[in-house]
Amino acid sequence: MKQKRNINGIINIYKEAGYTSFDVVAKMRGITGQRKIGHTGTLDPDATGVLPVVLGNATKLVDILTDKEKEYVAGFLLGKTTDTQDISGTVLTEVEVMCTEEEVLGAINSFLGDIMQVPPMYSALKVDGKRLYELAREGKTVERKSRPVTIISISDINIDLPNVSMRVRCSKGTYIRTLCNDIGEKLGCGAVMTSLERTASGQHDLSTALTLSELQTMRDQGRLEEAIIPVDSIFAEYGAVRLSGELLRLALNGNMLEKEALLAHITEDGNRNKLRVYNDEGEFFALYEKSGKRYKVDKMFPCE
Repeated sequence: MKQKRNINGIINIYKEAGYTSFDVVAKMRGITGQRKIGHTGTLDPDATGVLPVVLGNATKLVDILTDKEKEYVAGFLLGKTTDTQDISGTVLTEVEVMCTEEEVLGAINSFLGDIMQVPPMYSALKVDGKRLYELAREGKTVERKSRPVTIISISDINIDLPNVSMRVRCSKGTYIRTLCNDIGEKLGCGAVMTSLERTASGQHDLSTALTLSELQTMRDQGRLEEAIIPVDSIFAEYGAVRLSGELLRLALNGNMLEKEALLAHITEDGNRNKLRVYNDEGEFFALYEKSGKRYKVDKMFPCE
């Protein structure tokens, strides 16, 4: 059942094991009947969990949503390393685990805060136009620069040697596989990730995540709209204005607007450094940001 018009918004998908993030987007194109769809953060095929997918004009949110903090529940096995840093890879080393629970806990907590992390070869990062995992599959290894990431918190640590599980809240760009590997390296025995579930990505968490089959059922029942999270919900902290007439015309064309003229149309107060802008029918179409005595366009979200 093809939609009569494009969907503009976010759908929080629960990615199941066996699917790539690209697979999810491809299947959602079939479910929704539209082409303009993107995802907001790659999950490995074996990983599961929250994958916000953006549709229509919400594709302009990709950079914002990708920047958000993430939360994961990960399991890893000490005493083994693989070329992929997870259990699915080719085994490189296997040793007996001699460390104590206290040493494991100390090693885990030593990674809290701002750290430098070297991206794994089996990742989607590009070097000279080619993805690292493509080079890795060709048996090539290239030098990767370490990157700053932040491990905000590590909780729910369960140690049953040689198996360990933990909940990690972190900044964008953090590789949990690499975190597990580095913990094992610090302990001198190595480690491989055995499981990974993303439990939150920004404001989206497991409580609102839908599997692809659940989404298809909603589509078949004519309830697809219920799954759509509005674009403006991402900017809920900011004040809102509703415009009409000449001011609306200027805003629709992306012109700078006088501060006093814009603030005279406040319908919902909040942080005024940026403002959500709606037309006279209550449709959100732009985010404006403060610039001296005026406001300028930050992002436009024309209806499609």
